[in-house]
Amino acid sequence: MTPIPVDDPADPRLSAYTQMRERDLVGREGRFIAEGEVVLRVLLSGAARFRIESVLVSPERLPGLAPALAGLAAPVYVAAKPVMGAVAGFPIHRGVLAVGLRGPEPDPDALVPASPALLVGLVGLANHDNVGGLFRNAAAFGADAVLLDAETCDPLYRKAIRVSAGTSLTVPFARLPTGDALLALCERHRLTPLALSPRGEDIGRLPPLPRALLLLGAEGPGLPEALMARARRVAIPMAPGVDSLNVAVAGAVALHRLGGERLAPI
Repeated sequence: MTPIPVDDPADPRLSAYTQMRERDLVGREGRFIAEGEVVLRVLLSGAARFRIESVLVSPERLPGLAPALAGLAAPVYVAAKPVMGAVAGFPIHRGVLAVGLRGPEPDPDALVPASPALLVGLVGLANHDNVGGLFRNAAAFGADAVLLDAETCDPLYRKAIRVSAGTSLTVPFARLPTGDALLALCERHRLTPLALSPRGEDIGRLPPLPRALLLLGAEGPGLPEALMARARRVAIPMAPGVDSLNVAVAGAVALHRLGGERLAPI
């Protein structure tokens, strides 16, 4: 790895990093932005299924990252933070960015293990913080994969990756068109679909489920009733006067219960 100094925000080699917020909204033609040291180290670790196209760091961050970057074939650009901010369109306080390549989308059916299996299905989640948090929970509690419907936001959105602490780069995920398609996948692979509901059975008293998919919907509307009716309803007991949890928190509680023997003491 030979660092490449850049001092001109208009340098065409940095074009993938320009106006990041606007391009977050419209997509990047098979690319995504990774922000921060934690996320970059995940990309460099080999645990992620994505390749790095380039790295952009500030001079003060380079010495600490140099050992991790040593074997990287992709270019490593070095620019002062004001230059990075001018390129991105806002201040880059962390001083660490990278461009990753998405690659081909996996087949959802290929992500279901033969046995046992624990998957997460996200339906209509448009909040990047919640999606990022749920990927982190999926990683922490041993889920095999996350499946998303077409209405769920991109887990490779810059903020979702950051909130996930890089786990949206390591937990396998794939898209299906609808919640109904998620349930059809459950039928094909003998997965028990579970839906959180205040009217469900206590999740703490569930017998072990060797093959399950936990369905989670957007805060407020939740899962469509038509999907709930076809799933096994489970509830998280709570103190009187509290009727719900943030979806990422609820997902963490449920996955901890369902993880079973996948989990080990820290």
